[in-house]
Amino acid sequence: MGGCAGLASRRSRHTAESDSRSSKSLVSDSLVVVHPFHALSGQCLDVLFSKRWAGEMLFVCVRPGSGQVTLPAAWTDRGSGAEQGRLSVDGLAALGAVTRALKVVDGGE
Repeated sequence: MGGCAGLASRRSRHTAESDSRSSKSLVSDSLVVVHPFHALSGQCLDVLFSKRWAGEMLFVCVRPGSGQVTLPAAWTDRGSGAEQGRLSVDGLAALGAVTRALKVVDGGE
C-alpha cells in the first residue's frame, strides 16, 4: 500500500471518484492522524477503505502492530483543512476591536 511521503497524502483521481459514487469504497492510500490526543497522533496509516456512517466520512486503517482502527476524517489530514486555523468574520471583527482597545490603552493612538 501507499506510504506517507513527507507525511502528506494524495488521493488518486480514481479513488476520489469512487468515494462520490459509493458509500463504501476501496482506497489504496495512506493518511496521517492529526487529532492531538489520539494515541496514534502523527503516525502514517495505510487506508483499507472509507465509508460513510451517520453522514460522516470514516477511514478504516491498518493499526500498527495488528488489527484495524476506524477514524473520522476530521481526526486525519483528510479533514476539512479549510476551517483549521481560520477565524470567522465575527471573530476577526472581535480581534480588531481588541487590538484597537489595546492600542488606546498602550497610548498607541
